[in-house]
Amino acid sequence: MSKPVNIADFRALAKKRLPKIVFDYLEGGAEDELGLKHNRDVYHAVRFQPRRLVDVSQRNLQTSLFGKPITAPLVIAPTGLNGIFWHDGDLALARAAGKFGIPFALSTASTASIERVAKAATGELWFQLYVVHRKLAELLVKRALNAGYTTLILTTDVGVNGKRERDMRNGFGMPMQYSLRTILDGALHPRWSFDLVRHGMPQLANFASADVKDTELQAALMSRQMDASFAWEDLQWLRDLWPHKLLIKGISRADDAQRCIALGADGVILSNHGGRQLDSAIAPFEALGETASRVAAPVLIDSGIRRGSDVVKAVATGAKAVLLGRATLYGLAAHGEQGVESVLSIMKSEIDTTLAQIGCADINRLSRDYLWTHASIEKTTLRTNTHACIES
Repeated sequence: MSKPVNIADFRALAKKRLPKIVFDYLEGGAEDELGLKHNRDVYHAVRFQPRRLVDVSQRNLQTSLFGKPITAPLVIAPTGLNGIFWHDGDLALARAAGKFGIPFALSTASTASIERVAKAATGELWFQLYVVHRKLAELLVKRALNAGYTTLILTTDVGVNGKRERDMRNGFGMPMQYSLRTILDGALHPRWSFDLVRHGMPQLANFASADVKDTELQAALMSRQMDASFAWEDLQWLRDLWPHKLLIKGISRADDAQRCIALGADGVILSNHGGRQLDSAIAPFEALGETASRVAAPVLIDSGIRRGSDVVKAVATGAKAVLLGRATLYGLAAHGEQGVESVLSIMKSEIDTTLAQIGCADINRLSRDYLWTHASIEKTTLRTNTHACIES
């Protein structure tokens, strides 16, 4: 392939380099994977209604998030087992985010420890928390606090494990189980296999500690044996534990978002876990407009974002920033840190081009006035029909 020009090109490169069992873990969703497709379809259904004769000779992508400047409304999302795509994948993602002046969110299920990433990173660090059980959660939160992480993300949509049928068929898990099929698949992907032999199988680094039962907790996390009893009344415990910004991730309802803010959260992340949990859940974008209109705190969004135009649509609908998950992982799996940087460059370039094309020189001035949706069509049709009835 010639030089990649979009995220789909990096996806193709990632698929070529990774064994099927690993690519399926990256790419797969729950059950029939309708949610994966729907996450993209909702962005496709939105059209721009550009303004003309606007000076767009200079464009501004920079904005602020929780009072801090960021070069574009982007955050690298928390994703697990990144070391299986590229050696020290978490570090590569964190360094790339720092170079681009955007935050990086480290997953509980990272393959580099909280402390190691903090030492390697040059930009703002967020930490994402899975509550496997309370003592461990408290330990992880305190470690992130001591290491200088500025924002804590509580993920709420993994009470039980989504049925990821690709992983079930492939026998994917940690530690990885070897079979004749996986060995042959690895042999057909020598670049990935050579890196694995050279560096060894990555582990869930935040659990490799004398403070926790490593094997038991790794197994619990991989099978999504989370604390399914964690509920609204427990949010205050976490709020008291964490003195900095707190975001609640996995929200898909405006009333839930309002309740999160009322209980002390500083913002919410609309997410359906990239279609990896509940297959028939709504796309986060479908809840964005209502949530942003009812919540004064920052609303962020992830799931299904593959183009800079998607970012512009999300910001115009009320998102303060978007989190990139699979998009940056495609770059990581294809070319490591350089691939992540290329993906971020493509995203920023596409955002810039889209702003120019729609007649908006400053991303901070985006609004739904620039968008045309089916709802807009229905509203216009209703208004036209009403006028016709009055005139008749």
